[in-house]
Amino acid sequence: MIIEIKAPRPGESVSEVEIAGWLADDGDIVFKDQEIAEIESEKATLPLIAEETGQLHILKSEGERVSVGTVVGTIDTSKKGDAGMKVKTKSEPEIPVKKSIPEKERSKEAGQEEEVLPAPKKDEYAKVKITPLAARMMKEYDLSVGDVINGLKKITSNDIRSLKGREVKETPSLHKTRKGSRNENRTRISLLRKKLSERLVAVKNETAMLTTFNEVDMSRVISLRQQHQDDFMKAHGIKLGFMSFFTKASAIALIDFPMVNSRIEGEEIITPSYCDIGIAVQTEKGLMVPVIRNAEVLSLPEIEKEIDVLAGKARNNRLSIEEMNGGTFTITNGGIFGSMMSTPIINPPQAAILGMHRIEERPVVIEGRIVVRPMMYLALSYDHRIIDGRDSVGFLVRIKEIIENPSFQEFV
Repeated sequence: MIIEIKAPRPGESVSEVEIAGWLADDGDIVFKDQEIAEIESEKATLPLIAEETGQLHILKSEGERVSVGTVVGTIDTSKKGDAGMKVKTKSEPEIPVKKSIPEKERSKEAGQEEEVLPAPKKDEYAKVKITPLAARMMKEYDLSVGDVINGLKKITSNDIRSLKGREVKETPSLHKTRKGSRNENRTRISLLRKKLSERLVAVKNETAMLTTFNEVDMSRVISLRQQHQDDFMKAHGIKLGFMSFFTKASAIALIDFPMVNSRIEGEEIITPSYCDIGIAVQTEKGLMVPVIRNAEVLSLPEIEKEIDVLAGKARNNRLSIEEMNGGTFTITNGGIFGSMMSTPIINPPQAAILGMHRIEERPVVIEGRIVVRPMMYLALSYDHRIIDGRDSVGFLVRIKEIIENPSFQEFV
C-alpha cells in the first residue's frame, strides 16, 4: 500500500509552505509516528509525521516551496524493513566508522618526525556532537568522526598548553602574507523571515511609534531570587528567573493602565480585560513570540513553567499557530545578548512592547548618598495613536515600583 505524504496547512490564510529539511533519506525505512521532515510557512514550522511504517520515497526536495496539499513524498507499507532496525533521528545521525591505519611521516617544517597516533576505538568519539547536515556530508564522502578530527590539524605543544589553561601567544611573522577570502554566501529568505520582515516594515509605516525609557534598581529582586531559589527549585522543579517577575509586573501594570493593553481594529479601539503576554524568543528560524494566556491570574511558578515550556517549543520549532496568536502585549529581553539600551518594535496588532536590557552595576544617588546598585534600563515602545504620554510613562513607572519593591507573597 502506498501512503501519500501531503504538505499540511499551518493556518487558515496559508497557501504555500517550504520543505525546511528531510530528517530521513530517500529509500530509508521509516516508522509510524516518526518525524520525517520539517515544513516551514510564514507563520510556523511544523513536523511531518509518518502515518505508517514503510519505505520513504521523497518527491519534493529540501528548500522547495509547494502549495498546501501537494504530495511531497510517499511511504510504501509493503516494505517494512528490519523490525529491529534503529530509527534515524535528527539528533542521532548514523555515522560510518572507518579504521585508520597508523603511519609516520616526515615533517616539512623542521625535519622532525610527526607521530600519527593509533586509530581510536569504535566508541571513542561517541560523545562528539554532529549536525544533521554534517552527518549527511560525512556519509556521502564515506568519512568517520575520527577521519574528520584527525584531518583538521596536527596536535602541537601549544594545543596542549592551551588545553591546560596556559595559552601561548604566537607572534605573527612580519613577512607572512595574509590573504582574505572574497567569497559570498547566498541564502534564500525563508517564508517565515519574509513574513516577519513585512510585518516590521508595516509597523514603522502604519503606527505612530514612540519609545519612553526608565531605569530600575534590581537589588531587591536579585536578593529575593537568591533567598528563595533553592526552595523554589525543590517545590516546582524549575529555576526562578527574571522574566517571570517582569511578566507578572507587566500584567499588574496593564490592569492599572488598560490602554497599553489595547489595539486598533478599523475605527474601534479594543481593550481586553485579560492580559495575554507574548515572550520574544530568539531561534535559528528567527524571532518567535509564544503567548502566556491570562498572565494576570497566574502565579510566579505558573508563569515560569509556561515560559520554560513555550521557549523550549520555540527553540525546537514546535510552536503551534494557536500558541503564537492573539497576544495583547509583548516583552523582549535584549539583555541576554548584552544590549544596554534599545527601541523595540511593536508586535502588531498590539500597541506596546516592553524591552528589558542588561543588568549593570552603576553609581546612583539614594537618600543623598552615592551607592553602587545593579541597574537595568527599561524601554517601552508604544503606538501614540492609542496610548498617550501619561499612560506610557505611568505604565513604566508602575513596573519600576513593583520590581524595586517586590513582595514574594504577592508574586506567588
